[in-house]
Amino acid sequence: FIIQEGMARNDRTLIDRACDLLLWELEFGWDKEYGGITYFMDSEGKPPLPLESDMKLWWCHNEALIALLYAIKLKGGAVFEEWYDRVHDYTFGLFPDKEHGEWIGYFHRDGRVALPVKGSNWKCCFHLPRHLLIGWNLLSEMEKG
Repeated sequence: FIIQEGMARNDRTLIDRACDLLLWELEFGWDKEYGGITYFMDSEGKPPLPLESDMKLWWCHNEALIALLYAIKLKGGAVFEEWYDRVHDYTFGLFPDKEHGEWIGYFHRDGRVALPVKGSNWKCCFHLPRHLLIGWNLLSEMEKG
């Protein structure tokens, strides 16, 4: 969202800062043992209060992929492409229900399903379609050059 705001304002400094923050967040929040983006992290390494802190949730991965595509389009660079591939492979390997469609939203840190729900007050029709639509559009634009 910050990258999009930078685009709307035509503010290159904001875009650059958002891309730097994106890399920092990915490096800090990426689960080095199991892969994926950890839901909550304490900046000092202390145990976070939320019980779901070490879970993997669909929306964080959806939004990271959108941000990475914007970073690739606006800044370029192998580091963003490498992160995109890593997050993409993890996300599309875990969340889609290959048997029944839609995405499962909640996994334990190690990739076991925590909640099999595909729709709830929180898991609704926003992040996934937004990710797929924006991703499709950005990839099409980049393909055209």
